[in-house]
Amino acid sequence: MREPALSLIGSRAVLFQAPCPFDLEHQQRFWAIADQVAEWDNVREAVPGMTNVTLLLNHVPTDLDRLTSDLTALWNSGIRKEVEGRLLPIDITYDGPHLAEVADLTSLPVDEVVRLHAAPEYTVYAVGSHAGYCYLGGLDPRLETPRRKVPLPRLPGGSLSVAGLQTGVSASMGPSGWNTIGSTDVSFFDPTRDPPALLAPGDRIRFNPVKVQA
Repeated sequence: MREPALSLIGSRAVLFQAPCPFDLEHQQRFWAIADQVAEWDNVREAVPGMTNVTLLLNHVPTDLDRLTSDLTALWNSGIRKEVEGRLLPIDITYDGPHLAEVADLTSLPVDEVVRLHAAPEYTVYAVGSHAGYCYLGGLDPRLETPRRKVPLPRLPGGSLSVAGLQTGVSASMGPSGWNTIGSTDVSFFDPTRDPPALLAPGDRIRFNPVKVQA
């Protein structure tokens, strides 16, 4: 297996990545690392991502080898952060433009795609991509599909999509290379709200199908 690695993403920002399975236990290790390094000298903010942590620094780093070593040691320690997040039920209309295509790709009837997608309780692994967007863990592997070869340029906010072993709801209008299977009226980001993002890592979602329209 490849070793953890550190890469520059700006003069005062670095990305720490570790090869690992896409599951809650390993994501909890990134949450714990983010909490730990947020207290280090020269770290202004530590943001957990999907199998990574981004460090925003106060000053240009002068010893990347030492920083890599310290982060790798923290990863190898196996520390984890368990979060008892809140559970948010979300009503979903399964009416996305790619619902029938996902059924074809998975060799499942549309009703079974909906049943399998709505069955789990999903955990927010990370918030990113765009403001308020939640990367969710817990998708049934039978619903794994490839990303779209040609992304949609303007996907409406509230669109529910799947790709690979991930699923999520767009928090605002924008491009997407995922397969859109549904929609909701829930607002995941509101700059007038405190906090603006509806959910945080460790929170959970349960989708409630209210209508299916293939």
